[in-house]
Amino acid sequence: MFHPFNQLREEKLRLLCSILLALLALDVFAVVPPPPPINARAYVLTDFHTGKVLAGSHADERMEPASITKVMTAYVVAEELKAGHVRPDDPVPVSEKAWRMEGSRMFIEVGDTVPLKTLLEGMIVQSGNDASVALAEYVAGSEEAFAALMNQAAQRLGMTNSHFANSTGLPDPEHYTTAHDIARLSAALIRDHPEIYGLFSVREMTWNGIRQHNRNRLLWRDPSVDGIKTGHTSSAGYCLAASAERNGMRLISVVFGTESEKARERATQALLNYGFRFFETRRLYDAGQEIGRAPVWMGVEEEVPFGLQEELWLTLGRGDFQRLKATVELQDPLLAPVAQGQTIGRLKLAVEQEVVGDHPLAALKSVEEGGLWKKARDQVRLWLR
Repeated sequence: MFHPFNQLREEKLRLLCSILLALLALDVFAVVPPPPPINARAYVLTDFHTGKVLAGSHADERMEPASITKVMTAYVVAEELKAGHVRPDDPVPVSEKAWRMEGSRMFIEVGDTVPLKTLLEGMIVQSGNDASVALAEYVAGSEEAFAALMNQAAQRLGMTNSHFANSTGLPDPEHYTTAHDIARLSAALIRDHPEIYGLFSVREMTWNGIRQHNRNRLLWRDPSVDGIKTGHTSSAGYCLAASAERNGMRLISVVFGTESEKARERATQALLNYGFRFFETRRLYDAGQEIGRAPVWMGVEEEVPFGLQEELWLTLGRGDFQRLKATVELQDPLLAPVAQGQTIGRLKLAVEQEVVGDHPLAALKSVEEGGLWKKARDQVRLWLR
């Protein structure tokens, strides 16, 4: 029997179901909102694994790096350690120039010898300009020669808008970088020298009876933050390069030219929270992982496994991985001989109609030419197909 109350209830249920479906669709196909307002002269937020820029403003404009310079100083020293040119326990003499350095100091004494690893910690944790110069002079003979090593490293890392004139970050017309370049450098330090990067999470250090705290206050406020470096001069303003890892996703943020210590912390925290909330990064394939097999003609084998020569990570807006589609395009026909590592196709990744990745596929093993009978048979098969 029809009852108006039942009809009303059914209409309400249909409406509720429609609303729930709409909300679910919004969650799956959510549009990434614009980044939060950041009061800084320049900033950038990037993903560590993919290098994708998630947010930025004036990220490729030249800026004074102040003590963020010491990230490059640490990288160059780490490279010298890796090459065996210096050792962690090497006794480093303290020159008068190092002892007289202005600004933040470790408070080493002229004429003393300090282990290299201790100077490295003093430069990173205490932001010691004296430690920076002592390291530079020991590694390269002079700070000027060390600056040349810094610029060589910058070129290798693709820091095309950077030039270094000293190891400390004190102002100099020929000393500049960009937020984007510092993000590249930071990623290289984390990737290439994790043992040195670990020093950037040390909260305090005592030397010469003086205890000093790391100036990166986010190390206390956010447990996911494990670096990197602060910087400040009157001309550069308050700067901060930071990195944080949550659930296997690592982000790097760089802010230049804020108005105070708290302002650089607020800006950095806002960027990190934004990146982790609205983006996600996944590893799709390992290097050398077999993705599939391609048919081979006129070879001793009928097919060859293919994959990527480097591991593949991808950063997308949250929810977009559910719409990700991978397409394999192979060379056809693929004729033997096939060399291991030879490009034989492409892996294309797309979300809806937007291409988000295009990567070469390589043969994971070699396939030699077959004998005369095999080649003749395959030639006929190619004509007939």
